[in-house]
Order: sequence, then structure tokens, then C-alpha cells
Amino acid sequence: MANPPITESTHTEVQAGSEHHVDPSALGFDATMLVGLAMLVVVLLMLWKKVPGAIGKSLDAKIATIRAQLDEAAELRREAEALKAEYEGRSRAAEGEAAAMVERARHEAEAIRAKAETDAAALVERRTRMAEDKIAAEERAALQQLRATAADAASRAAARIIAERHDGAADKAVIDQAIAGLGR
Repeated sequence: MANPPITESTHTEVQAGSEHHVDPSALGFDATMLVGLAMLVVVLLMLWKKVPGAIGKSLDAKIATIRAQLDEAAELRREAEALKAEYEGRSRAAEGEAAAMVERARHEAEAIRAKAETDAAALVERRTRMAEDKIAAEERAALQQLRATAADAASRAAARIIAERHDGAADKAVIDQAIAGLGR
């Protein structure tokens, strides 16, 4: 190999103690050209084997899968929103029913309270009437007992008076008169 002409840059290399390096070449192409040709061959092979089409089909399949998943997610979202709306409606209906139940219970409690007041007043009136009737009965019984006692005392007093004033002959005349009155 021939030594290249010495230039200032090579002169410094030699002085530094390093050797000059020459790039390899083949068929008149240097390394950069060979790499470029190799890349061109690889790209042409990829085009000949329809790799971009296969990549496109793969990407299209992936896009279709993703689109199907998105459609499914959108459908699930619509169903979830419908369920949410249904449950919100049920919740509102349950709240309305609960409010109606509370109102109904309030009215029933008011009716029960009013009935209890009426029943209590009626019970007090009935018990008062029963007490008054009992007092009146006791008064009547006491009056009857007083009359009976007075009648008993009067009959004993009359019997004593009659016993003192009448004798056997007077009794015989009264009995004969009573017997004569029976025959008529």
C-alpha cells in the first residue's frame, strides 16, 4: 500500500505516535455505501414480502379490536346509565313512599290520640256516672234501711202500745170482726 501524502493533520498523527488508518472498501464502495446498499436491500425485501401490508393488516385488526372494545364499553356505559337512572327513580319512589308512610303514620297517631282522648273522656264520664249511681244506690239502700229500721221500731212500738192497751177480750173482738169480713 502506498503511503498517503503527508498533510498537516497526518503529520501531527505521526508525531503523536499513532498510525494512519485507511477505511476498507469493496467493489469501489466504502463502508457507508455498503451499509446504505444493505438497508436498501432490506427495504426492498420488506416491500417484496408485503411487510407494510401485513403491518397495516395487523394494525387494522388491532384498531378493529380496540373499536369493538370501545363500542362494548360504550354499550356497558349506556346500560350502567340506564341502571343508574332506574335506581335513581326507584330511590325517588322509595323516598316518596317513605314520606307517605310517615305522613300516614302521623295521621294514624293523631287519630289514635284523638280516639284515646275521646275514650278517656267517655271512661271518666262512665266511671263518674257509675260512682254517682253507686252513691245513689247506697243512699237508697241507706234510706230503705232507715225506713225499715223506722218501720220495725214503729211496729215494735205499736205492738207494745197495743199489748199495753188491749187485752184478750179486745183481741177476740178484733179477730171475730176480721173473720166476718172474710166471708163477704
